Amino acid sequence: MGEESEGGKMTRRERVLAAIGHREPDRVPVDLGAMRSTGITAAAYGRLKQFLGLREGHVDVFDVVQQLAQPEQAVLDYWDADVVDLGRVFLTEESDWKAFTLPDGQAARIPAYIKFAGDGAGGWLALADDGTPIGAMPKGAYYLSQTNFPLKDWDGADLGVLDRLPEHMGKVTWSALPCAPYHLPLTPEHLAEIRRRAKTLYETTDYAVMVAFGANLLEWGQFLCRMDQFLVDLVENRRKAVALLDKLVESHLANLEKLLPAVDGYVQIIQMGDDLGTQQALEISPRLYREIFKPRQRLIFETVKKKSSLRLFLHSCGAVADIIPDLIEVGVEILNPVQTSARGMEPARLKREFGKDIALWGGGCDTQRILPLGTPAEIAAHVKERIEAFAPGGGFVFTQVHNIMPHVSPQNIAAMVDAVRRFR
Repeated sequence: MGEESEGGKMTRRERVLAAIGHREPDRVPVDLGAMRSTGITAAAYGRLKQFLGLREGHVDVFDVVQQLAQPEQAVLDYWDADVVDLGRVFLTEESDWKAFTLPDGQAARIPAYIKFAGDGAGGWLALADDGTPIGAMPKGAYYLSQTNFPLKDWDGADLGVLDRLPEHMGKVTWSALPCAPYHLPLTPEHLAEIRRRAKTLYETTDYAVMVAFGANLLEWGQFLCRMDQFLVDLVENRRKAVALLDKLVESHLANLEKLLPAVDGYVQIIQMGDDLGTQQALEISPRLYREIFKPRQRLIFETVKKKSSLRLFLHSCGAVADIIPDLIEVGVEILNPVQTSARGMEPARLKREFGKDIALWGGGCDTQRILPLGTPAEIAAHVKERIEAFAPGGGFVFTQVHNIMPHVSPQNIAAMVDAVRRFR
């Protein structure tokens, strides 16, 4: 499906690749849920299906930490989406899922391998494979909060602790392995299955396909050591922090060496992640980023470039404008979520200063204020304004800034989707 369709209309895959390549496509490409920060929470998804009269299928929570729904084909069609996550083809049998009740009482399903237990007070505890509690969702909460930090008390003196890194990672999240949400080891058999399913998705649809890999560094340090402790370590215990980061890089590179040959040729985009920003500034100084994280990112990202044809997508929330030139330098081609409410992330500035060098995947509708709190008319005007700012010359894929939160009304979601259809 590599040739442009008759009459100048592009296939979905062509549309996405044109935009990434800074060529203006026939219309702005659109994403819903091709990665874990462009989706919709299960509670909002269930109500949207009811609003649209979609009674078939299920509300499947593929990401139980963020309580995100896996968009079904009918919803992808309603959204007119152009890109999908490779992970969607791995949980396809009824036996892959088990029943679950969402915090708002809606019926749903979660992956069968997920281990949940009641907390005795109406909420849930998440358990690692060995039974270690790793997360909690108290009654009334909509998300899991991490509760286990395996390296919080490690002082860095015994570097042998890092030889058990996969074990430590497994006691933090079910997504410790690359190409999440796959939970199987990257054995030759599993890699062959990844390639088979990627090939099928490529040949039987015209969607652009994204594979989740992550390769997080700052975030994995925070997951393992606790956020506050790892930030302190970066300044006061550099030996510990650097040793952990180097072990993470070693692990990421080893997994990339296995994954890239399995997906290259069938998958177009590889999703990396590391939340480097807050609402007002970077989590760390630009100097610290350039000293510690940039050279390690470069090693990982250059491996993708040298050993595959995949386009490199980085998810980083927050005010990251100060280091966008650095991200471009180390090989990032696509930036998400384009958090336009953060300091320095104004649409006009991003497009003017960086729009020729990096594709902006997101920023299409503010998810902090406009989408949850605006009127349908305000949402439509906002979406139109964003498309006009980001779309000229290509380099833009429309999605809302971040996941659609549980209390966003279906009417507001529909207003955003309708506006995209009108103005894209």
